[in-house]
Amino acid sequence: MASASRRVLMEAEFKATTPREAGVMALFYPDRNNRANTVLLLRKDYEGVHANQVGFPGGKKEEEDESIEATAIRETVEETGISAESIQVIRSLTSLYIPPSNFIVYPFMGILTSPPRFLPQAEEVAKLLKVPVSEMIDDSVVHKKDFVTAYGNNKNTPYFRLQGQDVWGATAAMLSEVKDLVVLVKK
Repeated sequence: MASASRRVLMEAEFKATTPREAGVMALFYPDRNNRANTVLLLRKDYEGVHANQVGFPGGKKEEEDESIEATAIRETVEETGISAESIQVIRSLTSLYIPPSNFIVYPFMGILTSPPRFLPQAEEVAKLLKVPVSEMIDDSVVHKKDFVTAYGNNKNTPYFRLQGQDVWGATAAMLSEVKDLVVLVKK
């Protein structure tokens, strides 16, 4: 869901820097009615380029993390309050470089086999968005509009409108890949 000009800029910036690493988790779980959902979070308003934005649970790799997958699990546990033992990682997704924060993000897909009891991290999470998979894969939630980014005003940028929130940028690109995989499995 990134424009061609943004992809060219991202590739050039990535080659000119040493990015920090982050791991995120596209986590799927059944609700109490056994319907599939995924969870996103609205970050709190803070000093930073991703403040007040919607994203997957996840964050920066720490020295004690054995792998980037371990980072994604640790951060998901910290931000959502679920147990690490309950997460079954099923695959990795395409990594993505995010120039404004100089991170290369490694996304993973994970599942829970029973409905979780979320306890969002108060310091970082403003709100958890519990998104039914049926909503996520509905083409009517994909729109386009102008967003002001680190590159200026990006015209006609694609985004998802989920649970009353705009999901754009790197998260939208990762969510688009997740959507394609889920739709492929459903067929």
